[in-house]
Amino acid sequence: MIGKLKGTVDSYGEDHVILDVHGVGYQVHCPSRILQSLPRAGEAAVLFIETMVREDMIRLFGFASEAEREWFRLLMTVQGVGAKVALAILGILKAGEVANAIALGDKATISRAPGVGKRVAERIMSELKDKAPGLASIDQETIAVSQTVADNAAAQPVSEAVSALTNLGYGQPQASAAVAKALKSAGEGATTETLIRLGLKELAG
Repeated sequence: MIGKLKGTVDSYGEDHVILDVHGVGYQVHCPSRILQSLPRAGEAAVLFIETMVREDMIRLFGFASEAEREWFRLLMTVQGVGAKVALAILGILKAGEVANAIALGDKATISRAPGVGKRVAERIMSELKDKAPGLASIDQETIAVSQTVADNAAAQPVSEAVSALTNLGYGQPQASAAVAKALKSAGEGATTETLIRLGLKELAG
């Protein structure tokens, strides 16, 4: 099995790159974000490879890091998620961003990927939530309190506060984490205004 390729970029296709390794051209399918980050034809490139073997084909998938390749594998363990959907998710999110979104229960971020509907995003959250925290770049306390927000999403002050912070330009994971910490500090009966004020203080800090 091929695990890594180091060679020269020969040419690009819509969803793949031809990587010349000692005169052999390997067709490697990559997430769109990875393709855009690769150098021009004639320059050196390194890709971490996942080899998919079926009866009628052998297909190579390339990633910028081992972590991205690992997330490709993990995503494809989820029911209804094949290579196309996994590539779409990694086409808009880096490995750490995928881990953060799943750890924080941020379905909206995952749903931004083409072909990922609400139901698929929910399955990804449900089936990978135990694997994501260890790979996330955020601290465990933030993950824990953000899950409190997810559990209390129906509570009007919580949902309104998260909405207000996202309307101010903060990302959904950051807003959820900030409101979660605000909720922990202020208590279950906190008003929307209190959660927004404390949330903004968390984001500013």
